[in-house]
Amino acid sequence: MNKIVVITTVLLVVVMGLTGLATADSTGKNHTDMDMPSHGKADSIQKNNNKMDMQTHGDMDMSAPKGNFKHSMTEKHVQADFQIMSLADMNMKDQEGNTHHVMVQLFDAQKKDQLKKAVGKVKIIGPDKSEQTATLKSYNGIFAASFKFKQTGKYGVICLLKVNGEKHLFKFWYPYG
Repeated sequence: MNKIVVITTVLLVVVMGLTGLATADSTGKNHTDMDMPSHGKADSIQKNNNKMDMQTHGDMDMSAPKGNFKHSMTEKHVQADFQIMSLADMNMKDQEGNTHHVMVQLFDAQKKDQLKKAVGKVKIIGPDKSEQTATLKSYNGIFAASFKFKQTGKYGVICLLKVNGEKHLFKFWYPYG
């Protein structure tokens, strides 16, 4: 297990160091009324008789290798650079059966300084509406958690962070498969 953590941390540092930085504004609502960005044309869907407004914002790296997804957003003054990686593509296995690693690196949006002190959670909402939640663990300023992605489709990613006593909410879609 320690070997996996060390390898993951090294990969994270290398990959996140190569990540291009981009910004976009994000506004937050509660889970049932959340605005989540699509990556392309704007569209809307129905969920539990509540309309979810799908907007284009943020930055998604479509050139990332298979199993490697990047997305950057800014909420208030905090820039969050997300990366979702397939454990299989990293030649790694998880003892709990998790298939993907969700990572986020935080920056002061104006100063571009890395923010290494934060706490938070990530919630993944699957195409089948199933939910998984995990607390982010800090690996020297890179925050990460692992999840099971069981089927192809759109996964909602919701990340709630507390940085310097202030809450920040980030939401986006992850197209798996």
